[in-house]
Amino acid sequence: MWPRVGGLRTLALGTPGELRARLNTLVLGGVKTATAGLLTEYAEEREDLEHVGERLVVVDDQDSLVAVVQVTGVEVTRFAEVTWDFARSEGEGDRSIEEWRAGHAAYWARLGTPVTDDTEIVCVRFRLVSRGDEGAYGT
Repeated sequence: MWPRVGGLRTLALGTPGELRARLNTLVLGGVKTATAGLLTEYAEEREDLEHVGERLVVVDDQDSLVAVVQVTGVEVTRFAEVTWDFARSEGEGDRSIEEWRAGHAAYWARLGTPVTDDTEIVCVRFRLVSRGDEGAYGT
């Protein structure tokens, strides 16, 4: 199970260190409004998919509150069918869907989970509700 903060599920973007810090900065700046994950990770962690309206706590490497986001969309799709519109909303600077796919395939391969065109990807869209320094959970 994923950690909880104030009863809300956490969203730990990327891997700890420089990548997570960069992705969190993109969320705080309103540039990153989506993230992609592997459907198999949900089963392994015994977690349900996010749902529209759910609030998630974006955390840093110490599982401390960075921001609260609210889920605005969730879609499960094949890796080969992730759209450019979604990829752009991840805000990570990819210049094409091919670049997004290559970067994400390399990322998951480094983590020990190579993907194929048929790998099921959870595409989560969200909006920033509050920054961690603005108070408790964006209520």
